Amino acid sequence: MKKRGKGIACMVYPIGFTSYPNPSAAFVQVNQDGSAVVLTGATDVGQGSTTALAQIAAEELGIAYDAVTMVTSDTQRTPFDLGSVASRVTYITGNAVKRAAGDAKKTLLQVAAEMLDVMSPDELEAGDGKIYVKNSPDRNVSVAAVAREATLVKGRPPIGEGSYNPTTTFLDPETGHGKPYEAYVFATQIAEVEVDTETGQVDVLKIAAAHDCGKAINPLLVEGQIEGGVAMGLGYGLMEEMVLENGVVKNPQFTDYILPTALDMPLIETAIVEVPVSTGPFGAKGVGEPSLIPTAPAIVNAIYDAIGIRIYDLPATPSKILAALKEKERANILKEEE
Repeated sequence: MKKRGKGIACMVYPIGFTSYPNPSAAFVQVNQDGSAVVLTGATDVGQGSTTALAQIAAEELGIAYDAVTMVTSDTQRTPFDLGSVASRVTYITGNAVKRAAGDAKKTLLQVAAEMLDVMSPDELEAGDGKIYVKNSPDRNVSVAAVAREATLVKGRPPIGEGSYNPTTTFLDPETGHGKPYEAYVFATQIAEVEVDTETGQVDVLKIAAAHDCGKAINPLLVEGQIEGGVAMGLGYGLMEEMVLENGVVKNPQFTDYILPTALDMPLIETAIVEVPVSTGPFGAKGVGEPSLIPTAPAIVNAIYDAIGIRIYDLPATPSKILAALKEKERANILKEEE
């Protein structure tokens, strides 16, 4: 018999490392043609961080995204970054890139103020490849023209540097008070499953995933991260079991350590909840690891809703579910006999 159930799980997750220094740095150079080069040590491991960082730089400089060239992960050329871990790159490296771009823009605005004959750079803004007077957008000059003026005439190439290290403290050993992280993200996922009580097989039919990532710098990348995280969470919850015997892994191959494939994926509905944070670049936080955390709990809660048994030892394999069902049946028989 196949039975269906639904389960929900919520989570809160911190961005970055706990309390310890967690810095990132970036350099930005605006070229004479109005393009820009960004140098950062942050490594893109497939999550799309290079794209997001380029967007942050482009937004701050007021130029097109495709006018930004990213140079990343070159230890001979790029400044230090702590690593693509702890869901930190968009928030921490993004802040460093935004500051570096802002530093370069400061030079552009100062030179443009002279070119546009305004009293202060504060009267200017950058956008659409131009620097314009805030109250008179028709009075403008291209970023390229300003960069040429700054470099060739003023001798002040628009080059910027920026770094960011979250403000954190260790927890007080007596009171437990402190600030181990600067930003947190939140999520809720709901799973619908179908459990075959004869075989113990669990089929996940649908996952709804709502994630607060702050401002979504690139919504398509956020959606992709959520879907990838759900896939990882499904594997953790139902398939991926490391078998140990006397400290030796007995299933070291993918033939017997089972990973989910695209064919195992259910319908995934994503919802991006944008609650910008004041400390993030344009309000962004992150969505890396948080995307997988609620998935397995939501699935096991759905299994309980379907067949009334709790699985505490993940993954919830068919053999474990059948064993739990038999134990439940035995307990019911003993109860009736009493």
